[in-house]
Amino acid sequence: MSAVGANIKSIREQRGMTLEELALKARVGKQTIEKYETGTKTPDNQTLLKLATILDVPASELYLEKLS
Repeated sequence: MSAVGANIKSIREQRGMTLEELALKARVGKQTIEKYETGTKTPDNQTLLKLATILDVPASELYLEKLS
């Protein structure tokens, strides 16, 4: 899983948002969000900004590698 995908999933779950809810708000398919979260697909910059806005975080937070 990529850092971006892990961060999208983590923040989405912290917000209590389902895959379907995020997909609907982002106007993409549920499978697209799943692919972002698993790292099989990377969102383009415009989509990443949209996701950051929906998740109410700075876009840079989606890129940051989390330390364990």
